Amino acid sequence: MGKLKIGWSEVNITPEKKISLAGQFAERISEYVEKPLMVTAMAVECDGDQMVIVGCDLPSISYRLTMGVRALLQDRPDGLDPDKVMISAIHTHTGYAPGGGRRFEEGSSPIKGWKQMLIASLKPGQKYVEKAKITDNPEIASPEEKFKIASEGIAKAAREAWLNRAPGSFANAFERAVVGMCRRVDYNDGTAQMWGNANTACFTEVEGGNDSGVELMYVFDEAGKLTGIVANIACPAQCVQHRLFVSPDYWGEVKKLVRERFGEDIFLLPLCSAAGDQCPVDLVRWVNPDTDVNDPNLIRVNPPVRKADPSMFDIEGMKKAGKRVAHAIFEAWEDGDGFKEGRQEDVKFEHHVHNMQLPLRRCTLSEYNESVEKVQEFIRNKEGDIDYNDVAHLQRYLGIIQRYALQEKMETLDTEVHIVRMGSIAIATNPFELFLDYGNQIRARAFPEQTFLIQLCCGAEGYLPTKKAEEHGHYSAFIASGQIGHEGGDLLVRETLKDINAMFEGDYKVYEYKE
Repeated sequence: MGKLKIGWSEVNITPEKKISLAGQFAERISEYVEKPLMVTAMAVECDGDQMVIVGCDLPSISYRLTMGVRALLQDRPDGLDPDKVMISAIHTHTGYAPGGGRRFEEGSSPIKGWKQMLIASLKPGQKYVEKAKITDNPEIASPEEKFKIASEGIAKAAREAWLNRAPGSFANAFERAVVGMCRRVDYNDGTAQMWGNANTACFTEVEGGNDSGVELMYVFDEAGKLTGIVANIACPAQCVQHRLFVSPDYWGEVKKLVRERFGEDIFLLPLCSAAGDQCPVDLVRWVNPDTDVNDPNLIRVNPPVRKADPSMFDIEGMKKAGKRVAHAIFEAWEDGDGFKEGRQEDVKFEHHVHNMQLPLRRCTLSEYNESVEKVQEFIRNKEGDIDYNDVAHLQRYLGIIQRYALQEKMETLDTEVHIVRMGSIAIATNPFELFLDYGNQIRARAFPEQTFLIQLCCGAEGYLPTKKAEEHGHYSAFIASGQIGHEGGDLLVRETLKDINAMFEGDYKVYEYKE
C-alpha cells in the first residue's frame, strides 16, 4: 500500500503548416484547424512504482515514435522510467501520422511497403502520381517535421506530468454513452464488408456487438479539488474522418463541454478501448452525409430518409457524439455527489510490462502466388499512371506478398503490453485495433471491479480480428490488415487476464447472496 502522487500536463502538437491527413486511402490535405491536436498526460507514482499514461490526438502511435519519445526521456535525474510511459492514440482520421510505419518497414533490411511494392512492379514509362502533391511541398509539414513536433510534444507532456506530481486521490465510476457501433455488415453468402450496405435483402446481421460502457476516473488533489478526468470508450474518434480539416473529432467536443462545466484548468485524458470493428455510425439506420466524403465504401443509391442520429460523418454528428460522452461524465459525477467520499488515495499499485510473443498471422504459398499474379495482371492491363486508388484496390494482394516476405524472417511479433493495478481498478494496453470481442472477454473475466483497456498503445500493429471476421473476409480482416490473427488474439486475452488476475488474486470482492 502506498500514497498516490498524481501529475498532469497538456501540450499542443498541431503543426503550423498544412498537413497530410492520415487514416484514409485517399490523399487529403488540411484546409484549416477545426480544433487543435493535443497530448494529455497523467503521471502516477505510488508504492515505489510508477506510470505515465499519454493520450494523443493522433491516428496511431508507431513503434518508431514510441522509441523516439523514450529516447528523449532518457538520462534525466528525475526518476522517470521511460519504459513505464504508455503512449496511446484516440485514432482520429483528421490528424497526422508522425512518421514511421510498421516496424518491419524500417531498419537495416526493411520489408517494402505497399506503395513501394507497386512502384517496383510498374511497366516502363508508368509512374506513381500524387494527386494532392504531398511530397516536397513546402506548404505541407514533412514527415520529419511531424515526427519532431509529435515526439517532442509527447515527451514534454510526459515529463511535465511527472514533475507536476503531488499527493492526490481518485474515484472510479461507470456510465453509458451510445457512441460506438460495429462497422462490419454480414450477408447471407457468408461474407462481410466494412461499412457494408445493410439496405439489401442479402443483409443478415451486424457482425459484432457494441459496448456503450464508459469507464471513468475522477482525479483530485490533496485538498479534494478535481484536477482531471480519465474517460475510456470503445469507439475510435472517427466521426468527421473524411473531412479536410484538423480535428480531435468528438473528443474535442467532450473536452470543450467538460471545461465549460468544471473549469478551463481541468484535464481530460481520452483513451480508446478495444474498438477495431467499431465506429460512431449506425449502419442499420443509415443517414447520408450532407456532402460527399469521397469514399466508394459509403455510396448509397437513393437511401430512405431515416429519423435517426444526424450523419456521424458531419460536424453535427460529431457534436452529438461528444455531447453524449460529456453527459455520461456529468451523470457519473452527479450520481457520486462529486465524490466527496469513496476516493482512493492509499492503494496497492503495481505496473508490469509484458513483452508477449504473439504468433504472426501467416499466408500460404498458393495465396502468395495468386497475389503476385493479381498484381501483375493489374499492371499489364492498367492504362496510364497509378495513384493511391490503385494501391487501395490492390492492398489485399500487396499485403499477402508483404506478409510472405516477413514470415520468412520471423514467426512471432514482440508485443508490448502494460498491465497496471491501481487500487480497485486495472489498466491493460495493446498495440492493435483490437476487435471488441477480445476486450469484452478480458473485462468479463478480470477480477478487479473495473478494467480500463487501451488499444493502439506503444505501437501500431494493425487490426486484430476475430475468427468469425477472418472467415467472412474484407478489409480489417484481411491478412494485409494486421500482423496478428485470431490465434494471437486468443493468446493476448489469456496472457492479459493472467497478468491482471495475478495482481488481484485473493483480493477481489465476490458477491454474496443474503438470505
